Amino acid sequence: MKTILDACCGSKMFWFDNNNQNVLFMDNRSHFEQLESGHVINVNPDVVADFRNMPFEDDSFHLVVFDPPHLLRAGPKSWLIKKYGKLNPETWQEDIGKGFKECMRVLKSNGTLIFKWNEDQISLKDILATTEFKPLFGNKRSKTHWLVFMKNESEG
Repeated sequence: MKTILDACCGSKMFWFDNNNQNVLFMDNRSHFEQLESGHVINVNPDVVADFRNMPFEDDSFHLVVFDPPHLLRAGPKSWLIKKYGKLNPETWQEDIGKGFKECMRVLKSNGTLIFKWNEDQISLKDILATTEFKPLFGNKRSKTHWLVFMKNESEG
């Protein structure tokens, strides 16, 4: 049983070991493409599933990483969209809120949720307004934020 879930792994860009045996890599798509620009798109998850409705039992993981797509706007042929995905401009608040709930559902009591967000198109304040869960700590001054949450026993 793997103890860590990466709920939106994309091309596993921030992992030092993107084949870590403790991690179950999940994304809503699988895609490989080498672009004329030289960029390689390689989204190759262990499980293809939606972060809003995960196929795992409650209390399954000790650590969950939630790094959903950050973009609302980009060209339809943009390599950024191919690599990182795109949020639905009409439902992104509901989608992110469902994602937080699902991450907490599959997280064990006293487990840790690591959330990554880039403020290029949506502010962190607006993202945090989509969920009732509150971060313990994280960086507040950069454009890309890493926040840490913990699932309390009362949230199980």
